[in-house]
Amino acid sequence: MACARVPLDEQQVTEPGPYGKEHTLPALHPDRIEERCFVPYKPPPEDGSPAAVEEFLEYAKFITEDLEWLLALPHDRFWCQVVFDESLQKCLDSYLHQAPRSLDLAALPPSPAVADMQRAVHKAVFLTFLRMATHKESKDNFFTPAVFGEIIYDNFLFDIPKILDLCVLFGRGNGQLLHKMIENIFSQQPSYYNDLDETVPTVLQVFDTILEKFGLQCEEATAMEPMKLNAHRQPTAMSMSQQELADLILYLCDSITTIHAFLDIFPAACSSFHSHGFLSRLTSFYETAVPDLEKAVRKRNFDDKNLQEDLWKRLSHSCRKMVETAHLLLQHTCLQPILEGKENMQTFAEELLQYFTTFLPEKRFLADYDEQFPIADDISLLQQALPIIDETRTSYLLQGVESAWDSLGRRKPQSQIHNDASSSFLATQGAMSAAAAAEFKPELVREPGGGRENQRGEEAMLDHSRKRNNVCPVSGAELESLLSCIRDLLPDLGEGFLLACLEEYDYNSELVINNILEDRLAPSLEKLDRAMPRPVKEELPAVLNNRSNVFDDDEFDIFRRDQVDMSRIWKGRSRKGESVREMLNDKQHIAEQKARYHAYETVVDEVVIEPGESAAAYGLDDYDDEYDDTYDMNQVGANDLDGDTLLNRRPFTVPQVLRKGTKAQDEEEEGEEEEEALQNNVNRDQFVQDPALLRERAEAKRAAMQQRKGFRPERSSNVVGRPKGQGQTLETFLDRRKKESNKSHVANHNRRTMADRKRNKGMIPS
Repeated sequence: MACARVPLDEQQVTEPGPYGKEHTLPALHPDRIEERCFVPYKPPPEDGSPAAVEEFLEYAKFITEDLEWLLALPHDRFWCQVVFDESLQKCLDSYLHQAPRSLDLAALPPSPAVADMQRAVHKAVFLTFLRMATHKESKDNFFTPAVFGEIIYDNFLFDIPKILDLCVLFGRGNGQLLHKMIENIFSQQPSYYNDLDETVPTVLQVFDTILEKFGLQCEEATAMEPMKLNAHRQPTAMSMSQQELADLILYLCDSITTIHAFLDIFPAACSSFHSHGFLSRLTSFYETAVPDLEKAVRKRNFDDKNLQEDLWKRLSHSCRKMVETAHLLLQHTCLQPILEGKENMQTFAEELLQYFTTFLPEKRFLADYDEQFPIADDISLLQQALPIIDETRTSYLLQGVESAWDSLGRRKPQSQIHNDASSSFLATQGAMSAAAAAEFKPELVREPGGGRENQRGEEAMLDHSRKRNNVCPVSGAELESLLSCIRDLLPDLGEGFLLACLEEYDYNSELVINNILEDRLAPSLEKLDRAMPRPVKEELPAVLNNRSNVFDDDEFDIFRRDQVDMSRIWKGRSRKGESVREMLNDKQHIAEQKARYHAYETVVDEVVIEPGESAAAYGLDDYDDEYDDTYDMNQVGANDLDGDTLLNRRPFTVPQVLRKGTKAQDEEEEGEEEEEALQNNVNRDQFVQDPALLRERAEAKRAAMQQRKGFRPERSSNVVGRPKGQGQTLETFLDRRKKESNKSHVANHNRRTMADRKRNKGMIPS
């Protein structure tokens, strides 16, 4: 038996030999496998015939039972069977190649037995690959990491095509487990990164192959390779057979869906795709091929309408996945480093803006990208993270986005579809143990093609259907263009019904066509007659008939009168029968003014109202709002000097008994009052008093105040003293000494004190 705590690649086991003798073998040895034939996988039948269904159920039952037996084996036996049993690898590879994808399952006939069996096989295959990608199931069952990487790489248990198929088949609902699984594979064997770099050019060749089949060529491919001489003989999307067109659209849908699933589950691969210029090739392919493909699917007459509907659905799905793939590359190579605050954020921001600038010529791709992932949000994020971003450049990009919408004749929706592409970062590190795999719930393994993707697509489409006002947001020419585009594909529908559909779905012709073909119209549209004609526009009444004017029905109203007296109409001043002298002698205006001024000649001081007469007869009860009552409350003449009135008496003063201040304060207040009274009694006719008199009064007042307070003015210093040779007084000597010691407070910055300090320290000879 295997020893505990020893890697499986180092374990030795003892088993009985062919002649009864025991011999020792490595734990991983071809002789230890059990003979069991794993049958290859066959997809569910498309026609749904009983014989084909029975065959599928039988094969699927064999595969399910064999894989469940394999999963129940112990660790060493399981790996011996995985490494050395070729039929097992053929069975797993056949499922990855032929298993129906999400869009394929929707086209299969509904059968509960087939669906249940397909779900069982799907789960068993996923658990087998999950255990194959786990190098440590428990403390006793594990591999040496380096040896595990060599085993899965040298025996081709995993390669890049297998990993891509695993992502597209099991990605929905199992994204976190797949992320752990693929991350463990790449971490244990870094050689897969080199294989991925060699795979990206092959993926790019897919775009060139499709363009070559359609007789088109990308700008990048034109620059790298000259056009072939027989390129003009290649059939176009409109001239090739319907089967070839269907095969190419299926090929495109499968390829781009697989790439998107891989990048979404394993974002670390975005750097490899980014380094090969995958984003620029993708946008060029989108701009070159998508319009021709859409035109071919719309305008060609298909024998089978179901085929046309299926191709349109797959083409729409491919366009959405290409836009989402471009967003994944931009987010994980440019946006995510900025959000994480890594070094050289300015470089990542510059690279993102450069990519947006390269999108500007690709009008169709730019509009579709902005519809799902608004570029304005990314630019706003850059401005918040890096305020030094050039506003002129960002405004130029936003104007380019608006120009792309206008050039396509489409109106930018108010509500944008936001897809959260950062959910793949929620996966944690580490491998899944065998116990966790045993407890793995069946509902975690989603059936590819389940209802969630379709529901999400329907919700995304319904987000576009918003009610509008009665005012049409598109011009008449744009509306006619939309109608003609829809009628080219659906000629049996009436224009009235199409107008109602366009109004319901925000004038989005693609959404209208898609919902009509898939029979998913709104309930309000289902009730309408599909052959309803276009409503006739009612003629608006003439503006002149509804005109309303103050000059209506006058003698010059030419809109309502057939005859107008033209003799009364002239240009400029009328000169008819009039001379200059007659005009000067005309005093009619003076006579008109005499009656007005005659009313001012009679002045009545008092109106006597006789008994029985009312004051209203004389207009006395009427209130005159122009009367000026500003000075009604003023006492005119009350302050005259000749009248002995109350206002001319002495102002009221508080008696000394009731005063609370000191005697000095009382005297001071009395002095102020006397001075105030003196100033008040000054002749009011004196406009400006004598300045000398004012200064004299102020000096006397100041001296009196200092005398009351006992203030002694400071003696002025005398540093000049007497002339030299006559001797100086003691006051002069003290003043000079004081000035010398206080020099630093005025000027020279304490020069004398510092000189004395240096002299005391011996720096300067005395």
